[in-house]
Amino acid sequence: MSLLELFILAVGLSMDAFAVAICKGLACPSVNGKNACLVGLWFGGFQALMPLLGWLLGTGFAACISRFDHWIAFILLAAIGLNMIKESAGGASEEDASLSFRNMLILAVATSIDALAVGVTLAFLEVRILPAISFIGVTTFILSCIGMKAGSLLGNRYKSRAELAGGIILCLLGTKILLEHLGILAF
Repeated sequence: MSLLELFILAVGLSMDAFAVAICKGLACPSVNGKNACLVGLWFGGFQALMPLLGWLLGTGFAACISRFDHWIAFILLAAIGLNMIKESAGGASEEDASLSFRNMLILAVATSIDALAVGVTLAFLEVRILPAISFIGVTTFILSCIGMKAGSLLGNRYKSRAELAGGIILCLLGTKILLEHLGILAF
């Protein structure tokens, strides 16, 4: 996986966290650097942890299914992407302003479940996992901090667009992986 592909993947994965950070920014009476970094750490940390867990699971059985791993990668990424696209059409939701441990844990897990499946995909692609998860975590941290501040400034208008963009990116990445393995695309 090239650096550009990893960047596209990281941005696509971070769109859920970005959208939730925007909503947190909307709900918080005042967003400061400490609050933005806290949200960024939660989301970035879990976006790095979940692909690692998925990769550990995937490496355990990757050799058994290497003949059709590209189909698994395509199906997982497309399913995640399509779900994000569907959620983007759901409209605005109410967000709690709380940055408590319980609240943030639930949100961090919820926004990173798709990263678990991507981690399984990374095992099939034989990606160097530590640089990959570091890149995904840092990208999500930065975008979550930006989302928190943007939410306080711009409002709920861009939440669904962020989810839509993330879903499209993941669907396109899954399609690219499938087409490369089938020999239709050569990069």
